[in-house]
Formats: sequence, C-alpha cells, structure tokens
Amino acid sequence: MKKTFSLISVLVGLLSFNLFGQNLKVVAAYGGKEKIFQQFTKDTGIKVDFIDMSSGEVLSKIQAENGKPSADVWFGGGLDSFITAKNKGLLEKYVSLEMDEVPLKYRDKDGYWSGVSLVLVGFMVNNDILEDKGLPMPKVWADLTKPEYKDEIIMANPAISGTNYAFLDNLIQKMGNDEAWKYFEELNKNIPFLAKRGGEPPMKVVSGEFAVAVIPMSGEFILMEKKYPVTAIYPEDMIPWVPAGMAIFKNAENMDSAKKFVDWALSEKGQTVIRNEDPRAMVRNGVPAPKEIKDVDMSKLININIEELGNEREKVLNEWNKRFGNKAR
Repeated sequence: MKKTFSLISVLVGLLSFNLFGQNLKVVAAYGGKEKIFQQFTKDTGIKVDFIDMSSGEVLSKIQAENGKPSADVWFGGGLDSFITAKNKGLLEKYVSLEMDEVPLKYRDKDGYWSGVSLVLVGFMVNNDILEDKGLPMPKVWADLTKPEYKDEIIMANPAISGTNYAFLDNLIQKMGNDEAWKYFEELNKNIPFLAKRGGEPPMKVVSGEFAVAVIPMSGEFILMEKKYPVTAIYPEDMIPWVPAGMAIFKNAENMDSAKKFVDWALSEKGQTVIRNEDPRAMVRNGVPAPKEIKDVDMSKLININIEELGNEREKVLNEWNKRFGNKAR
C-alpha cells in the first residue's frame, strides 16, 4: 500500500509540473505559501508554480525521477528527508551569502540545504470533545498514553510526515532507545490509525473526529484557535522540533531562479515575510519571534543532533513499520 501511494504521488507531481511553463517550480510543505510566493514574485519578478507535498513524498518523488527533477526548489518539510537526499546526491550545493546570518546548527555545513524556520511539535485538542467526554487536558507527553484517550488520538504516519518522524527521533535521542520505544508502544494503543499527511490530524480534531492530535505547531494551525473550539498546546516537559528545510534539486531546470529564491527566503525581508504568513521562530539572526509564540519556553526544546536525525531515518522508520505499520492507511 505504501509503495502504491508513493507512486501515485510521484505521478501526480510529474503530471502537474508538465502543465507548467518556465516559471520557478517548487514542491512545498509550508503554511501561507501562496502569499509567500506572491511576495517573492513581487520582489523579483519571478513567477512560482507549486504543488503541496509532504517531505517523505518528495523524497520518494525525486528518487523516482532519477536525476531529472520536475521541480527546482524544495521548500518546507522535515529536515530528515533533506539530509537523506543530500546523502543520495539529489541536491545542488549552493552557499548563499545570506547563510552567514544563519547559525550552523540550522544549515548544512556543506551548503546543500538550509533551515527556513523551526517546526515545534505539540498537541491540538478539541475543547468540546474533552468537555463532553470528561477527558483531561493533556500537558505532557506521558498524558497521551493514559487509557482514557483510547481511540481519541490521531497522528500522521512518520514515514510520510517529516514532523512526525522528528517527533520519533527527538524522543529517542532524549529518552534513549529502549524507553522511547516503550513509550511509542503505549501511545499507539490510543491511536486507531495513522493519517497520511502532517496536516491531516489537526483538521480531524477541528472536525470533531478526534479529541487530540500530535501536530506541527505552525502558525496555520495555531491560528485555528480563533475560528474553532480547539486549543494548541506546547508540552510542558519537552518540545520536539526540527528545522523546516529548503534546498535546490540537482539538475534543476531553472537554477538561477532557484538560487534567487534561496537568497530571498534567507534574507531579512524574506524571513520576515515568511514569519508573518506562518508564525514560527525563524533561523536568521535578528529576526524576532512572532507574537504567537513569544510565551513559549524555548528552553524546553530537546537538545538534538541534527545529523543523527537524518542519518538514523531509515533505521528508525524500519523499526516503526515493523511495530506499527499495520496502522498506516
């Protein structure tokens, strides 16, 4: 089933881009991307065509394309897939001058990828469901393993969602291998199935299908609190995180435009535009955090090794699929 789904994603992506002209072509997993690309076009005159795709899907897609990418730029998504793509020779090296203002912990030392912003991982709850069913508000990760949440929790398949893979690897690095897998075993008792994409769990909480979701704490989901009876929660014990990545594909057709996009996205103006359209902590020095996350205790972010997060991807996902692959839809 997983192979079939990946093949369909690849074909859809190829067909979509075949309809486009010579505009910059982007595969994106980022909130507010329409307005972000509109501002880039306004600033540079370069038009953008894009399709929305999770990082695991993108990785499958570019491997299937075998050195002839249908897109130029990869924007957003979990960094583990970017590191894997670099290791497989699928990315173009480009050291933008703007990278001088990006701390090394948020970018590839060789210049094959850079972070754009930080994606934190937390919970979203449906307030009405919690009240109707008498369920407590979860505050720490251990709360999600409580028996009262049986079949009330939804998360995305980490083989597809970079954010959810980051959640796995962060906890493994923090808790140690044995304790982390014990935790995942208990958590999965409360998860009836795994969603296909990272953006699906919060929408299922909004619609009232589930009480709790594990979500990327990006602005598009946090702002749902203003429209729906939901609450986005930063865990009080520890916050998994990962940089949202950006890279140019090897043999990109529109290489000059791709480099201009990377320059723009890492510039002070670009970082401010991106932050305003999807409120997150940004990677560039001197760009203030958005007001939506000013009260988040950033000391709770797990101290992780980014390279390990990428290099351990296949091993961690193989173990996950062995234990829980039957829950993937």
